[in-house]
Amino acid sequence: MKLLYFAWLKTKIGLAGEDVTPPASVATVSDLLTWLASRGPAYADALANRSVVRVAVNQAFARNDHPVAPDDEIALFPPVTGG
Repeated sequence: MKLLYFAWLKTKIGLAGEDVTPPASVATVSDLLTWLASRGPAYADALANRSVVRVAVNQAFARNDHPVAPDDEIALFPPVTGG
């Protein structure tokens, strides 16, 4: 699974992206965020308020119940506005 981090999430986590192999119990976006938050203080801090974290799975916005798979590209970013 390829993870991409943007804006302040990238700054807090300290990475622009990474390849991960979550446990088999990670089946949804929500599961993934919970697992990521358990990976250490930087992840926990970045994901402390999930209401301000948006997720895209394979370049399409995804809700917390959206399934995730090992070959997915998942982007995490703050809300964005047009202008």
